[in-house]
Amino acid sequence: MSAEQINAALVALGAEPVAGPEGRLEGPQEADRLRLLGNLLAKAELEITAATRLSEEGEIEDVLETMLGWADQLGSDPGLAVNVLTNRLQRTAMQVSESGAEEPPPGREASFAASMTALYTLSAQLHVDRGDVEGTRRALGGAEEALIDIMQGMHDLRVAIGDRAGEDEGSEG
Repeated sequence: MSAEQINAALVALGAEPVAGPEGRLEGPQEADRLRLLGNLLAKAELEITAATRLSEEGEIEDVLETMLGWADQLGSDPGLAVNVLTNRLQRTAMQVSESGAEEPPPGREASFAASMTALYTLSAQLHVDRGDVEGTRRALGGAEEALIDIMQGMHDLRVAIGDRAGEDEGSEG
């Protein structure tokens, strides 16, 4: 898909991006392709979000319907599906970690780590499937470090609300 085609899709959706910092007037360039794809992805995600019902049963049905469309587009190539999922997890981790603060709040840090745990664990499975023991070990090490970061972030959030270490929410009395 060329930059021109992506831009045409954005125009058709009423989501043509504003000119970049260079203020180009000659139209989209191939160098703009990934940024335009990001715009198109954001538009699609916003449309899905707006169309998804927020009731428990409605939301699940809507998400499943969206997933069927996703599977229709990807076809039956499991390698491609894993590549798309890996890319999504990377984007999610980056987006979650963007808080504008020098040190992200603990909830964001834990959420970033959760995305990275999923990414590393998926990567570990890919390495196992390829018979790559060292790659599997590296990926599992990353997943384990990220799990520790999740637990630390959750602990920090508990401390922030005044819970004592080891105290369950149901044990108040």
